[in-house]
Amino acid sequence: MQDDILWTPDDDAFAHSNLARFAIENGFDPHDYDALHRWSVAEKGAFWRAVWDFTGVEGDPGAVSLTEDEGHPMTGARFFPAARINLAENLLKGEDNQLAIIEADETGHYQTFTMQDLRDRVTRVSRGLRELGVTENDCVAGILPNRLDGLVALLATAALGATWSSCSPDFGTVAILDRIGQIKPKVLFAAGVYRYGGKDHDITARLAEICAAIPSLTDYISCGEATDIAPPDGIRSHHIASFGSTGALEFTRVPFRHPCYVLYTSGTTGAPKAIVHGVGGVLLQHMKEHVLHGDVRPGDVLSWYTNTAWMMYHWLISSLGAGATIVLYDGAPILKTSDGLDLSPMWAVAERASITHFGTSPKYLATLADNHFFPGDRYDLSALKSLLSAGAPVSPHQFDWVYDHIKKDMVFASISGGTEIIGCFMLGSPIHPVRRAQLTVRGLGLAVNVMDDRNAPVIGKQADLVCTEPFPSMPVTFWGPGGDGRYHDTYFAARREIWTHGDIAEMTIHGSAIIYGRSDTTLKPGGVRIGTAEIYSVCEAFEEIDDCVVFGAPVDGDEEVVLCLKLREDQALTSDLASRIRAAIRSAASPRHVPHRIHAVTAIPYTLNGKRVEGAARTVVAGGVVKNMGSLANPESLEEFRALERSAAA
Repeated sequence: MQDDILWTPDDDAFAHSNLARFAIENGFDPHDYDALHRWSVAEKGAFWRAVWDFTGVEGDPGAVSLTEDEGHPMTGARFFPAARINLAENLLKGEDNQLAIIEADETGHYQTFTMQDLRDRVTRVSRGLRELGVTENDCVAGILPNRLDGLVALLATAALGATWSSCSPDFGTVAILDRIGQIKPKVLFAAGVYRYGGKDHDITARLAEICAAIPSLTDYISCGEATDIAPPDGIRSHHIASFGSTGALEFTRVPFRHPCYVLYTSGTTGAPKAIVHGVGGVLLQHMKEHVLHGDVRPGDVLSWYTNTAWMMYHWLISSLGAGATIVLYDGAPILKTSDGLDLSPMWAVAERASITHFGTSPKYLATLADNHFFPGDRYDLSALKSLLSAGAPVSPHQFDWVYDHIKKDMVFASISGGTEIIGCFMLGSPIHPVRRAQLTVRGLGLAVNVMDDRNAPVIGKQADLVCTEPFPSMPVTFWGPGGDGRYHDTYFAARREIWTHGDIAEMTIHGSAIIYGRSDTTLKPGGVRIGTAEIYSVCEAFEEIDDCVVFGAPVDGDEEVVLCLKLREDQALTSDLASRIRAAIRSAASPRHVPHRIHAVTAIPYTLNGKRVEGAARTVVAGGVVKNMGSLANPESLEEFRALERSAAA
């Protein structure tokens, strides 16, 4: 079908894009991506070594690019087993006067920093950590907003080869301890005050509790405003502005699989899983994605609205290694004012910074559309080359809205992967057309497929998203006792030595994909498995609906579809509205997708990472107990779900 194509690359892309040049250098025709992809998963060692060389990775790759284990072809594979590498060395390698960082926030603050500025700060803090005795065998943690201090702390830690882990300052005490408490950090960087939504939030009392609850801590380093938390006896206190010393910046190169980051799952079904990512896998995966798939060039400017805990923060900062400038935006992307919502902050920064790659989410795009806010009409977006979206499936109508109201001549890349791989299974490409509702290509080096219950690959059908060959950014392990076993049980229990990701997807005849939602939130009315994305897509088109969540509820040995709506202030759940919603879902999806029950609620439950929590809603409606309420941003919302009566549904 040609009518689903919304953007097409010009002929020049097949000669001068980074992806085309990479293909040509390795003997492939850029017009034949399928052949390039087959090589990338068949000759894995050769492919990843080519990525190392093409993207200019600093370090010693060693003589061997891959060792394989016939008995354990995925979990036993080892990339670059003799390599020595350092993340910070690769992210700080730009020219002294290169613009490296743009720090912006919701107040209109805007400040720029060169690579020399960044290196000087990292040097001082890294030397300070070294003087405290931090080595590559230690963990350092952060509770920090998305500002320069947070990046400096991360890179200073990485320069020593130590392991970094972070939480956003809006996380509660329990949520933070459930995460960084697992890894027993030696040093904690934290900001006692952060700003969000027009308010300053003082968390000094919370930080004091956290410090007291982590016995491994020896030092506390405050960031931002000088705030004293009076850490417990035995914990030394410093401020980042005066911490450390000047001198040479030294990089400790570590093995390829040495722990670089510890990231966390959302934790709604128990304590968050602490996922350990190795330095080499992080760097190679991100350089491949930025340079080849994103066509990031020196001088490009990247932004992504994220906190410091989400994997997209780590993904964003890696683009420094491609010579890009990154925008660190702190605060709310949308502000409430006496005149209504102010949707301008991110776009004002995009215009001023000449952003080339703008990262966002479907929810943010939906809010813009609902408020008839058209960035393309209001701002100079001539520099914008690519808009990217992650976190949830992008609805078909949102693809059209993006090209109608943001910019026509650009790549729109809906991307999908996860914290588990700190990257993307499906993502964009500078040499492929953008098709409505589809994720453009399988990532190079990733043997992505969709498998049914026979473990057979299928095209044009919904089934499990899998990866059948090893790749460098697979987790090293899960942190803590029994980590290897828990890691195996999470991703390899369903299919031996095949990564089962937990998404329901469909591969198309074009080599693109459609994501329908998580398999653990899949609906099964009448025993037939269906995804939730199509229901959300329909609901987003109703102006009466502000937000919604859909899940399955057990009834008489079967399951019925339950749709809960947060309506706009001047709207009510009438029988007419319920009928129109059901008719639209039946028409756009199928009769099986039509909700049996529709309820009006005042709030939708979300995780701290900003994702809907279908599972928690389903659990409380069924009378169960959510195991980890600390993972939720608004746990109080679940009480309303617990009280929902089936007889009261529309």
